[in-house]
Amino acid sequence: MNRPEPLRLGLLGCADIAWRRTLPAVLAEPRLRLVAVASREGRRARRFADRFGAAPVTGYDRLLDRDDIDAVYVPLPAGLLPRWVAAALAAGRHVLAEKPLGRTGTEARELVARATAANLVLMENAAFQLHPQHEAVRRLVAAGEIGPLRTLTSVFGIPPLPPEDTRYRPELGGGALLDLGFYPLRTAQMFLGRELRVIGAHLLSGPSGVDVAGSALLASPEGVEAAVSFGFGHAYRNAYELWGGEGRLVLERAFTPPPEHRPVLSLHDAAGTRRRTLRGHHQFAALVADFAAAVTTRRDLRRHHDEVIGRAALADAVRRHAGVETP
Repeated sequence: MNRPEPLRLGLLGCADIAWRRTLPAVLAEPRLRLVAVASREGRRARRFADRFGAAPVTGYDRLLDRDDIDAVYVPLPAGLLPRWVAAALAAGRHVLAEKPLGRTGTEARELVARATAANLVLMENAAFQLHPQHEAVRRLVAAGEIGPLRTLTSVFGIPPLPPEDTRYRPELGGGALLDLGFYPLRTAQMFLGRELRVIGAHLLSGPSGVDVAGSALLASPEGVEAAVSFGFGHAYRNAYELWGGEGRLVLERAFTPPPEHRPVLSLHDAAGTRRRTLRGHHQFAALVADFAAAVTTRRDLRRHHDEVIGRAALADAVRRHAGVETP
């Protein structure tokens, strides 16, 4: 039986995450073939093209005008994503977008509606969810290893960014809530469901006007609480803890493990501390494989869309409780 032709992929925006993580994974995925890379700067497009063996294109519109592109990966800043994701969908392209896909619930719903109407795949990069370490945590909780779940805590903090970084620019959709809060908020939804209620929230504004740190307290309909924190200007850490009636589970490096990293689940209870070391996993390879499979089979599209809308709506609720206007 002949193997189907690979999906022809274009890059819309030569971002660092594409250089370091996503495009190397694309090159290793047999169901995808990188055809062209676009930047507003010709020199940057050529640099990416030389490394990844694709055609350089100056200008995003010019890439969408090509007739040899089936799908695009869009790793643009949050403030530019809605425009170019909508343009890609209008051009008949499937889209894998960097997170967050939609700064607000309204933007997310509009983009999902466009994709659904055009029968096109629209996915958000939530690669961390595809790492099997989280399923290992779920199994331990389901087996009663920590007793009834009472509280989830999750954090993501990074050191200060260079002053010119796009994440400090409000017109580009900057801010810690969208960049880092994405992960602990999505983690709370992974374990407690999408019907979370925000009890309270705080967002700290920086000199440029974007939020540079924040926290939120959430609750599930069953009364399980989640406390999340995130921010720029912190010692680097990303982790979560599930605290139950009889013990607690801790996972460090929960969101950004490199492929060679072997996660360690730490279980603390009355008997002491037990540690379970898991296999490494390439979550970006899983991401691009998931995207290729979605285009081929059209399975799980509703799940992807519900996750995108649910995450954006929760971020809206955090802003409301923090007294911050929606962008």
